[in-house]
Amino acid sequence: MEDIIIREVQLDDAKDLLEIYGYYVENTAITFETQIPSVEEFKERILAITAKYPYLVAEMDGKIVGYSYARAYNVREAYDWCVEMTIYLKEDIRGKGIGSKLYLKMEECLKKMNIKNLYSCIAATKHPSKHLTNASIDFHKALGYRINAQFKQSGYKFDEWYDMVWMEKIIGEHEIHPKNVEKFSGLC
Repeated sequence: MEDIIIREVQLDDAKDLLEIYGYYVENTAITFETQIPSVEEFKERILAITAKYPYLVAEMDGKIVGYSYARAYNVREAYDWCVEMTIYLKEDIRGKGIGSKLYLKMEECLKKMNIKNLYSCIAATKHPSKHLTNASIDFHKALGYRINAQFKQSGYKFDEWYDMVWMEKIIGEHEIHPKNVEKFSGLC
């Protein structure tokens, strides 16, 4: 495999990231979003996330091939040590270890921020189709996540109902009087 460079997102990346994401919006039930957002809206999302959390991009041969970010799991203060994880890769690059590399770098950054719990909200299906398989669940399991909840028929897209699972991975000790969560301050 060629060398993969992982770096922090830049606003100028929005168009390339949106191209990756747009494929999933239009062709899969991996995201329940049904309309591709504008580049400006995507930039606003990047700014909102990077105000506190890491947003990482994977490059191969100078081209963006994937991205991952963490965001607040819930805005209430008691949830500060928890984040929701997201990852998207170019559709023709999956299965080459890039996603694992991105997520492991993300975990490294989140540990330095004093994050304890990682959550991922993933569409699930009983009958794999061209719109959804359970590959994302398998990916997360391989990285140490476990399913904590499953919501039945909670998303409707492409004339099908899909389940939603929440997966969790613990990356820090849950001590009394934990250190405050630090704002992300650069690639780890």
